[in-house]
Amino acid sequence: MSVPSTTPRPAAATTDDGSGAAGRASRHDSELSVWPRLEALLPQVTKPIQYVGGELGAVAKDWDTATVRWALMYPDAYEVGLPNQGVQILYEVLNELPDVLAERTYAVWPDLEALMRTHGVPQFTVDAHRSVRRFDVFGVSFSTELGYTNLLTAIDLAGIPMRAADRTDADPVIVAGGHAAFNPEPIADFIDAAVLGDGEEAVLEITAIFREWKAEGCPGGRDELLLRLARTESVYVPRFYDVDYLPDGRIQRVVPNRPDVPFRVHKRTTMDLDAWPYPKKPLVPLAETVHERYAVEIFRGCTRGCRFCQAGMITRPVRERSITTVGQMVQQGLEFSGFHEVGLLSLSSADHSEIGDMCSGLAEQYTGTNVSLSLPSTRVDAFNIELAQELSRNGRRTGLTFAPEGGSERIRKVINKMVSKEDLIRTVVTAYTNGWRQVKLYFMCGLPTETDADVLEIADMAHEVIRAGRAATGSKDIRCTVSIGGFVPKPHTPFQWASMSPPEVIDHRLRLLKQAINADRSLGRAIGYRYHDGEPSLIEGLLSRGDRRVGAVIHEVWREGGRFDGWSEHFSYRRWVDAAARVLPGFGVDLDWYTTRERDELEVLPWDHLDSGLDKDWLWQDWQDSMSEYEQDDCRWTPCFDCGVCPSMDTEIQIGPTGRKLLPLTPVTALKVPTGAQQ
Repeated sequence: MSVPSTTPRPAAATTDDGSGAAGRASRHDSELSVWPRLEALLPQVTKPIQYVGGELGAVAKDWDTATVRWALMYPDAYEVGLPNQGVQILYEVLNELPDVLAERTYAVWPDLEALMRTHGVPQFTVDAHRSVRRFDVFGVSFSTELGYTNLLTAIDLAGIPMRAADRTDADPVIVAGGHAAFNPEPIADFIDAAVLGDGEEAVLEITAIFREWKAEGCPGGRDELLLRLARTESVYVPRFYDVDYLPDGRIQRVVPNRPDVPFRVHKRTTMDLDAWPYPKKPLVPLAETVHERYAVEIFRGCTRGCRFCQAGMITRPVRERSITTVGQMVQQGLEFSGFHEVGLLSLSSADHSEIGDMCSGLAEQYTGTNVSLSLPSTRVDAFNIELAQELSRNGRRTGLTFAPEGGSERIRKVINKMVSKEDLIRTVVTAYTNGWRQVKLYFMCGLPTETDADVLEIADMAHEVIRAGRAATGSKDIRCTVSIGGFVPKPHTPFQWASMSPPEVIDHRLRLLKQAINADRSLGRAIGYRYHDGEPSLIEGLLSRGDRRVGAVIHEVWREGGRFDGWSEHFSYRRWVDAAARVLPGFGVDLDWYTTRERDELEVLPWDHLDSGLDKDWLWQDWQDSMSEYEQDDCRWTPCFDCGVCPSMDTEIQIGPTGRKLLPLTPVTALKVPTGAQQ
């Protein structure tokens, strides 16, 4: 079963020029803004400012002088999408090219969607409010699979045919990126291409291909353009690959359907981060967003080897940004934006080989100002007194989150999270004694081999944290928040073969844990408890490890009103379950087949033809090691474990340190806030 070519719409839609399909403007007025019609609708919707644009850092370029035009989307609401680092970087990289135009679009809330359909307003960019359909490339960055239904809404509102096979030369090429693009098969019917890995250099290569193809007069039309992209061996074009299935539903093979495309598509890796010091001019939001800070990615990749962590696996090898470049980026970013917080980002920021000098240098530089530093992701065993003191030097303490992930030492061995209870207590006490009064502890539920007892040890750990904090500070004003997420097996990880726990098992364990936390009321009242139940995790598991047949489920959910599935108030488990029950039996499979079934070693996985650099045999061995609770060391500081990444990329892990100091060293006594930064 495939997605129907005629897409039913929840409401009738008119067009830019009144001719029939939303967003299909005639060529002569394609550069015109839809703002006059949009503006009239904004008083009727919530948070209208998110659709206005014109932020500090936004770029306005002339349509007619651009050779290649990109519309970039993070498929979520403005408040989530605007701070996204990946989209901001690509937006800036592309707009630095004189003949390239890049604008941004975000998912619109259901109230505006309904009005847009009624009044014929297409999916638009916030920069110049142009119809998305008029662009050459529609690039969509996914960090979670639960944004897939928002993609379908944007495609439909734009007036672009839902099925990639039905698009013509007049339609933009839809390119998926982000972590979820490492298995784009569930949305293969809806996208034209996917880019695996880092985007900085990839978007420039794609742009060059578009530029050359257009300069030649667009020979061969859309098919030739997609073929040129596929020949790079780093852009995946699903239409050029066929999938065969076995009688039991498993995949038999995925093979090219033409001789001039590669059997495997490889990820892109930007090796020299210092050559890409972006964003230089960060976007300063007009409306409230989830993060309002200047964020610097201090290194990319991770070799800790947490077996559940897709991000750590697919971003190998480790590549550090030099301390000099970080200092220059922070100075320039703060002066431009007026932000008061600097986020030093990575998968495990405290693992940067020069994190101590970096934090002390920045703290020294901004002494006497209201600029604060934060490490959004901090490992328990990498946090120390010196780091705590530097992060709190200016008196402002941002939140601290530590992620033991598993409640018991046994389960932490299974997932290769080498953190002891003693490590955690010592680290949290360090934070409390340096002025923090609240920390957040993140765990997962539903991990492979997990039992009720493993989860209940989370309560013991939280109680110990409060006791130790009170003893160390002499104060009862100590709190911690326990946050629980459901485990989702991800492609390109050792757990890609694992079965998922059913939602009822997850929810049972979460109830037991809450009771255990509150069993001692004197301690329990100091512990916050936040959790995600098992139902959204199961659906994320369906989308994470699904194949092309799952696309029909996504489309069915969207037709039934599925929007913003990453938001608990909009997510409907019943809608997904019912859609799967209607669609999947036609393929001889069901929801459990995709989620609670363990895969065997020889099964062809939907993403096996997409090369993350990791050797599949190595991943399988690490999966076996997890079952025996064998811990794997961090290969950054020990001999190579042959995961396959470095040989396949002809590189080595960047270890550091560089021996350089943070520059400039001149203390900043006051930051000049640019006009408009405090809007």
